[in-house]
Amino acid sequence: MIFRDPSHLKQVLGGFFEMLAADSNIGPKLLASKLILKFIYREPDASITIDLTGDKAVFTFDDAAKKPVVEMGMKADTAHKFWMGDVNLVIALARREITAKGPIPSILKLLPII
Repeated sequence: MIFRDPSHLKQVLGGFFEMLAADSNIGPKLLASKLILKFIYREPDASITIDLTGDKAVFTFDDAAKKPVVEMGMKADTAHKFWMGDVNLVIALARREITAKGPIPSILKLLPII
């Protein structure tokens, strides 16, 4: 396992998402999506919700107050491989390595941004 426990996962992936949101090129494009995304991880179990509906990205760990538009579920190691560029989202969805709830076209529109 890449992440030793939920705290480690939240620290690494949460920090990565915050870095993306703060990027002067990527951040505004993410905010333009106006989505609420929830990533649900297994092994270790944790979740990160990213609210992109306001003027800045808001991150919530575990339970979030707002209902997500898109939910993505996967093993934490799969998430790591995806962000390293080693997992193709479309193929992973087809193989059920990643599960998605919500409008798939909205998810796919984010791919060129990230």
